[in-house]
Amino acid sequence: MLRLMGLKRQKEKSASGDFNEAYYLASQRQLVWRKFRRHRLAMSSLVVIIFLYSLAIFAEFYTINDYQQRHVAFAKAPPHALRFVDEDGNFHLVPFIYQLKQELDMETLRRNYTEDRSKRYHLKFFVEGLPYKLLGVFDTNIHLAGVEAPGVYFPFGTDELGRDLYSRTIIGARISLSIGFIGVVISFFFGCLIGGISGYFGGTIDLVTQRVIEFIVSIPQIPLWMALSAALPAQWSSTQNYLAISTVLAVLSWPPLARAVRGKLLELREADFVMAARISNMGDFEIIVKHLLPSFASFLIVVISLSVPGMILAETALSFLEIGIRPPAVSWGVLLQNAQNIRSLSQSPWLLIPGLFVVVTVMSFNFLGDGLRDAADPYKQ
Repeated sequence: MLRLMGLKRQKEKSASGDFNEAYYLASQRQLVWRKFRRHRLAMSSLVVIIFLYSLAIFAEFYTINDYQQRHVAFAKAPPHALRFVDEDGNFHLVPFIYQLKQELDMETLRRNYTEDRSKRYHLKFFVEGLPYKLLGVFDTNIHLAGVEAPGVYFPFGTDELGRDLYSRTIIGARISLSIGFIGVVISFFFGCLIGGISGYFGGTIDLVTQRVIEFIVSIPQIPLWMALSAALPAQWSSTQNYLAISTVLAVLSWPPLARAVRGKLLELREADFVMAARISNMGDFEIIVKHLLPSFASFLIVVISLSVPGMILAETALSFLEIGIRPPAVSWGVLLQNAQNIRSLSQSPWLLIPGLFVVVTVMSFNFLGDGLRDAADPYKQ
């Protein structure tokens, strides 16, 4: 018995030694990933973000109806309920819907929708529908789900023109999510470049750069957004407006990152590895790009993850105020324009569903940023 206990203790000690050796011999990337995996909230948020971006990339595949088609007979229809049990109490393995029928209340002149139990339509997967180009390249007409004709299915209900809110929300994710990504890439480039030059060279260059940053930061953002958006030509297409709004958001969001990069470079520019690079006749720009910026890459990754939700909220706010993305382009902010007054919300509260997507996206990016921030210092317990 004592021999077995001794062998067990020796095995545990050996396993602990192997773990410690693997821990201290691991690369920075392996240490960050090991600690990030233990952050369950951040891992869950990463899954949610991947799912949302997959919706945006393959938006047409996930839609059920044409997002621009007007179903006049179903204007302001409530969300359809999927059912597994019919009126007779019979269970169905394949979910189904009852077709909605519209009735006009003669006292309030409001449209009321009730289920027509005589018309039942089963949900089908991988059905043929409106043709589209998958990833903008492959011609196909296969959609994830749909109901058998002549039924129509509105998971999120419809707007005042009878357009499917679910399909419009999925299509709107493409602009709302991509504008955050593109804006962050542009602001990241300018922030690292200008902040790196300011912090590395210092002196007059640093002084002038910091005064410019302070001037930009001191300008109220919403009036500046409104002025820049109003300056866009009215005849521009949706694509041109999209690119212009992305550029506007990027130009206004780089100063905080530039300040952070400047502070890091002021701290590291006299380090031994930088002096060694200078002695080896390496150029200043090459030192910044190849040595200084990668030395705090984990910090920059955290900044990017926390900047994306700010971009998404800015686009949503601009489109909600009708000074950003303009119809017929669809974004979450454009969809929320229909929920601007109390009357619309009291009659059609489902118009706020795109706002729920904004909240989930922003929270997921914030949780992801928190996880990356904790994992950025893998040696900290």
